[in-house]
Amino acid sequence: MGRNHEVTVSQHLLDENGELREPGWSRRLVQKYDRSMIKAPKWRIKEWDYYLILSDSFAGAFTISDDGYIGLQSVSLLEFGDNPWEHTETVLNAFPMGRINLPSDSDIGPTKYMDKRLRMKFDAGNGKRRIRCRFDNFCEGKPFECDIVLDQPDMDTMVIATPWDKRHAFYYNHKINCMRASGYMKYDGKTYEFNPKTDFGTLDWGRGVWTYDNTWYWGSGNADIDGNSFGFNIGYGFGNTSAASENVIFYNGAAHKLDDIEFHIPEDSYMNPWKFTSSDGRFEMDFVPVFDRAACLDYKVIVSDQHQVFGRMSGKAILDDGKVINVRNIMCFAEKVHNRY
Repeated sequence: MGRNHEVTVSQHLLDENGELREPGWSRRLVQKYDRSMIKAPKWRIKEWDYYLILSDSFAGAFTISDDGYIGLQSVSLLEFGDNPWEHTETVLNAFPMGRINLPSDSDIGPTKYMDKRLRMKFDAGNGKRRIRCRFDNFCEGKPFECDIVLDQPDMDTMVIATPWDKRHAFYYNHKINCMRASGYMKYDGKTYEFNPKTDFGTLDWGRGVWTYDNTWYWGSGNADIDGNSFGFNIGYGFGNTSAASENVIFYNGAAHKLDDIEFHIPEDSYMNPWKFTSSDGRFEMDFVPVFDRAACLDYKVIVSDQHQVFGRMSGKAILDDGKVINVRNIMCFAEKVHNRY
């Protein structure tokens, strides 16, 4: 089942008909995204930058997005202690349709959003990424603020270009794992400090034209294992993945490509233990949930049922050369999301 076509040629992502030139995966953003080459209506174009910065006991998530007929700008603060707690605050914009001006390349910035209540900016360059935010009246009338720096050395990442089985529909996605995090978040008199020895950030950079009704599965995590950076990106449901999956292990800056991964989610509860299995035997994990960040929106035309489950992963990952990486209780997340939008 080796769906592992690697794209290595620098070229425009889309051809003159607005279709993907070369579906597949790559280690860097070698294909060039150009919004003006899209043939679908503006209101069908979806663009976002999403950062998750995760420690063993807390996390922050930051989204700037332009989804055509709606913009969603959100900040989440999560605690995983004895009494797990989460708050997500979202600003909605009607029909932005490109006006938020998200960059066409994941390595340039800034990505920014500003209104009277929320100021958020993502910078990229010089081997670093910086996330700054001030959100007034974030929760219970109190503000949230952060200044976080992610270290991005020269390393492999995961890029996937997948078509949908519909004309002019595609998904172009860049996931960057293993960025060591420093800096802070502040809310309600408490400061959350990130430690680059143990804490990491992940970028999910997405551009594309989606079909209306989709269910996807995504999991991601990072850890320092005996001084080595380790990360993984697993998932499916993002269009026709016959050319390549997005399943990758990262170890000390190198990507190790996997075949198919299956999420085994308990039918009775997202909070019961999960399993992950792989068609090539190289990613076998147990997952013990700690917190389900569930969100359900139903505006009839726009429906979203999301379960982003944070928990601890244990098991084994096998690199290209056969080396076995033993994973023990690393904090990560896995999600199932159903959208009609």
